[in-house]
Amino acid sequence: MQTKKKVLYNTAFLLTVFLLTVYGIFHGKDLEEMMAAIRNADLKWLVPGVFLVIFFIWGESIIIWYMMRSFRIHLKKRICFLFSSVGFFFSCITPSATGGQPMQIYYMKKEKIPIPFATVILMIITITYKLVLVVIGLGIPLFARGFMNRYLGKILPVFYLGLLLNVFCVGFMTLLVFHPVLAEKIITKSMDFLEKLHIIKHKESRRLKFKESMQIYRETAAYLKDHKMVIFNVIVITFIQRIALFLVTYMVYLAFGMSGRGIWEVVFLQAAISISVDMLPLPGGMGISESLFMKIFAPVFLSVTLPAMVVSRGLGYYSQLLISALFTAVAQIYYSVKTSGSVNFNNKKSS
Repeated sequence: MQTKKKVLYNTAFLLTVFLLTVYGIFHGKDLEEMMAAIRNADLKWLVPGVFLVIFFIWGESIIIWYMMRSFRIHLKKRICFLFSSVGFFFSCITPSATGGQPMQIYYMKKEKIPIPFATVILMIITITYKLVLVVIGLGIPLFARGFMNRYLGKILPVFYLGLLLNVFCVGFMTLLVFHPVLAEKIITKSMDFLEKLHIIKHKESRRLKFKESMQIYRETAAYLKDHKMVIFNVIVITFIQRIALFLVTYMVYLAFGMSGRGIWEVVFLQAAISISVDMLPLPGGMGISESLFMKIFAPVFLSVTLPAMVVSRGLGYYSQLLISALFTAVAQIYYSVKTSGSVNFNNKKSS
């Protein structure tokens, strides 16, 4: 019952944010002119954009497959692609992408993958995924100050907030992994303090759950110490994976017949949007992503900024949502059939 309520809440929240986004972006705009511009976009550049989205989803599946092998768990790559699709689908539709990993673990359990192994792998994927954003985000103000002032002046408060939240998240998770004893003391003391102020109620179940999660961080630390080369390779794959998704916007730039801006200018502008919205409690950064695109890409796309935003978000987020939804459905059907077949076989065997 609780799960159904959560699904209904997430669906209602997603639809509400989507409708508000549509109203905010298109209210008062000439939709006929926008559609005419979109129809004139060159498909020969948009089709590669779709393949870049598929490559982005596939990239995580390769990381899962690669890290599973380090635990001596041998899975087919297509099964890992289903895990990856499930993660992206539920991340796309839940606030702050909180639904992805629990659902991935749920499906990994169907392959009899131990939960501690699955959790450690997904924890490392989360850390490296955000680490790449942090490296790019810190690199922009440190090494591209002119670029930042030229394009990001209107969104600097949001950009710095997003960067700060990502740095805090990566720093905190790294602390939990490499200094679990210190982290446990800090969190336990914080919980004691909040309970004394009656901000939260004392619950033994909460403390027990916290101790169980700390064990996962200890296991993650042990894995990192023993598999340094694996982690390095995962970071490299993650960097390529994220750049592939940012390249979608450059494909849109070419599709609209634009020229004069370098590929890395467009890629880092799209990266700036991801850095700004990644930690915000909105599914897929919906609403804020569109708004930021309209502001920072105006000097790049000029008169076709609105149609370019629609196509870019359509490819980068909505096609990702649809593709991952399709393979999530495939995963559900596959495991339903597999479970049903197993049950029938056992029944025949027992008879």
